[in-house]
Amino acid sequence: MAKWDSSKKVGLALGGGVVLGAAHVGVLRAIHELGIKVDIVTGTSIGAFVAALYAFDKSWDQIEQIAMDLEWIDTAGLALSQYGLLSNQKLGVIVRNLIGDVKFSDSKIKLGMVASDVVTGERVKLTRGNVAEGVMASSCIPGVFNPVHIKSKLLIDGGLLENVPIMLAREMGAETIIAVDLFTASHSHRAPDNLVDLLLNTYYSAMINAARPYNQYADWLITPDLSEFNLLNTDQIPALIHTGYRTAMKMLSESH
Repeated sequence: MAKWDSSKKVGLALGGGVVLGAAHVGVLRAIHELGIKVDIVTGTSIGAFVAALYAFDKSWDQIEQIAMDLEWIDTAGLALSQYGLLSNQKLGVIVRNLIGDVKFSDSKIKLGMVASDVVTGERVKLTRGNVAEGVMASSCIPGVFNPVHIKSKLLIDGGLLENVPIMLAREMGAETIIAVDLFTASHSHRAPDNLVDLLLNTYYSAMINAARPYNQYADWLITPDLSEFNLLNTDQIPALIHTGYRTAMKMLSESH
């Protein structure tokens, strides 16, 4: 583990994982208490949602309250189509209500997100344009949500390509990267209760193997043990926040 160098630009890369993303709030608390200044924040899926709030000056405790108040179902509406079961238009409304109808260029901390082009299969960097649309695209789990149109592209969740957007943070100028991976190798999925559960389990099982090689490029990789938590139960949020905090404090305080 490298010694902390406060002269370098710090990037924070937040990975996807539906409700497990509450652990990111605990990481933000640890970063705040240790006095670490984040210059660049990137996110994929739920990580993009948390990154957007953080980049627009929401403190860790404000984000904690948002997480406590939010039900997963609040972010989705039924919208059957040939592409998905649900629409995440409601998520866009939530983002706009929380931080305004803002652009990436308006952020207090440099902000980036990762999505995938459903037509070409290519990784798409979202660093310009409307933030709410970016969060919707990066959080658009294939088969569950309808793809999001941005300009000429049809976009879905970037998890299969870069679930923890470490490389994006590096491309945006980060010299030291703190990354948060919500899925450890031992993460277990409970038996699905419904079709959405099944689709989520299938997607994240594929994503874990595809995205993990990028983790080696983080300077500090935070991997809280979330193996006992499931992807959708919001009753777990306080425990997830605490687990993220405890893990981040242990790792970052040893080198800071």
